[in-house]
Amino acid sequence: MTDTAANAAELSAAERDRIMAKAALFSPPSATLADGRRDLVGLSRDELAAEMVAIGEKPFRAKQLWHWMYHQGVTDFSKMPSIAKTMQAKLAEKFVVGRPGVTLEQTSEDGTRKWLFGFRDGQQVETVYIPDEDRGAVCVSTQVGCTLSCKFCHTGTQKLVRNLGAAEIVGQFMAARDSYNEWPTPVDGTPRMLSNIVIMGMGEPLYNYENVAKAMRIIMDNEGIALSRRRITLSTSGVVPMMDKCGAELNVGLAVSLHAVRNDIRDEIVPLNRKYPIEELMAACRRYPAASNARRITFEYVMLKGINDSEADARELVRLLDGIPAKVNLIPFNPWPGSPYETSSNNAIHRFAKVVSDAGYSSPIRTPRGRDILAACGQLKTESERKRPARAAAAAPMSPAAA
Repeated sequence: MTDTAANAAELSAAERDRIMAKAALFSPPSATLADGRRDLVGLSRDELAAEMVAIGEKPFRAKQLWHWMYHQGVTDFSKMPSIAKTMQAKLAEKFVVGRPGVTLEQTSEDGTRKWLFGFRDGQQVETVYIPDEDRGAVCVSTQVGCTLSCKFCHTGTQKLVRNLGAAEIVGQFMAARDSYNEWPTPVDGTPRMLSNIVIMGMGEPLYNYENVAKAMRIIMDNEGIALSRRRITLSTSGVVPMMDKCGAELNVGLAVSLHAVRNDIRDEIVPLNRKYPIEELMAACRRYPAASNARRITFEYVMLKGINDSEADARELVRLLDGIPAKVNLIPFNPWPGSPYETSSNNAIHRFAKVVSDAGYSSPIRTPRGRDILAACGQLKTESERKRPARAAAAAPMSPAAA
């Protein structure tokens, strides 16, 4: 490694440390309930085994619990028949198998479903399920609010309140499975409706990397929920130092919220670009280890009338993508109350798509889903705030399993 490369690697590592230290300032609340019981959801296998040892049980109990929680979807210890009744009572005294509380559930006319989930400290996030013909994706959130302030995104108008914990991230998918009665996890290849996860909800996942990574490892575990990394896509606005870490450790699919091809425009609509400009972002994409013809990086590009939708923009996009296994999702802007932008015309979107397609890149135009319930891309937002002592004291409703 040259001195220049070594210095760059050292700077990148230092920046990762800084990002992770800042994330700690927005830590999720304790997994211990007010009555002293501990939520087992979100613990790693080793942590779960340690909890069993702490109450005088053998570590193998963790394997049993893992099966019931993540394969069968059971939240009541008394409904885990492979565990003795005396042990069931002991577990119920010490632990819970929690879920976020469903504050509101809405189903769009197109079948998209959105949940407003509440957590024990009164904070809330939105989660969306987007169905397809024989499968579908759960769009999970990773933060309450967001720190990026992207100008076209409704979530970006809500300040960052806190990070979600691994239990709260995993819990969104588990609660969605509850809603669709998709337990236990199929083991015979039976198709399932909730077949994919897209980490594209509220927040920037790479600014909450440790909790996101822990949650995804739980979800990918073959003895539980058992989603393969090929069925998981993480979306980032371009936190370059953490992209390298994500690729090395998780190797899940990558989606990049690009939205502009010039730094001056992207500086305005995606302010993170001022820290990690397009040139650095595209270099990180070229380094991403999962990128291949079979696992292309998805570039998300919201179409804003008169801002980023010209044929010249399309040609520059093609130039930027050179050498990257890529597809481009063109997203007609989804308006929200008070939004400052308009959706590009159909003609402009199709002209843009043709330039990209003619260059050999797949460029589907995404059909907006769930607009009638503000569940479409860029429309998620809650009323959670950084300081809300009154509502925090009241606490959000929780499921019986987490009470």
